[in-house]
Amino acid sequence: MSFAPIGVFDSGYGGLTILSEIQRRLPQYDYIYLGDNARSPYGTRSFDVINGFTKEAVEYLFAQGCPLIILACNTASAKALRELQQHYLPYTDDPTRRILGIIRPTVEAISSFTRSNHVGVVATPGTVSSGSYTTEVGKLFPEVIVSEQACPMWVPLVEYGESQSEGADYFVQKYIGQLMARDEAIDTVLLACTHYPLLRDKIQAALPSGVSLISQGELVSASLEDYLMRHPEMACRLSQGGAVSYRTTECPEKFEELASIFMGTEVNAIRVKID
Repeated sequence: MSFAPIGVFDSGYGGLTILSEIQRRLPQYDYIYLGDNARSPYGTRSFDVINGFTKEAVEYLFAQGCPLIILACNTASAKALRELQQHYLPYTDDPTRRILGIIRPTVEAISSFTRSNHVGVVATPGTVSSGSYTTEVGKLFPEVIVSEQACPMWVPLVEYGESQSEGADYFVQKYIGQLMARDEAIDTVLLACTHYPLLRDKIQAALPSGVSLISQGELVSASLEDYLMRHPEMACRLSQGGAVSYRTTECPEKFEELASIFMGTEVNAIRVKID
């Protein structure tokens, strides 16, 4: 079989937390991880810009032989996924390829965690402004009340290696305090940004006792495994060499340093151009 990896795309490093969990659950497949680090972060950009950037990334991964792409970026999933699925993919030379996001599988799992039906979502400003989580939860679980909190400082803290600093303590407590002030009945908080697991311990400590904290990696990897079981026609197209290739649009040495923290192992990357 020719090289037909699963493509995993993120605007930067956060999608590595998704890739790590997918690899752990489905180690047999090949993967290409693409980080658009040169144009990160996406969270504060407009819909049109994010659509354009994400489409370029998808086209690159398709050209590398990926029949299946995971948008492991909440902002791209919120702002670009539907457009790509409905108005781009059907008109490509192979409309049987697939692009999947990470919001839907995350939302589908929420009802199994909350007891009070009051859920908090912490995310980038771009994800919050899109309203995607509130909309998707409303479709599936109209009885669940969602409160969203933008946390603009959390991604820079992680990407500058300050996730364990006193500054991180301050901004975690600030945003969690604002979230809980909106709705004291919240019993479940979703980390709706793939960077945030690196702040998990601090976030959990800032939450009131008894509040559950959910990260996306385990939910998305379980959903992908289920998807491939339900779609054997896609599973049989994927190559199974257990290899992973890391690509970045910025300096590979910089990417390798931080990506190794996310992955817990040494990472070797190459620089690519996608625009």
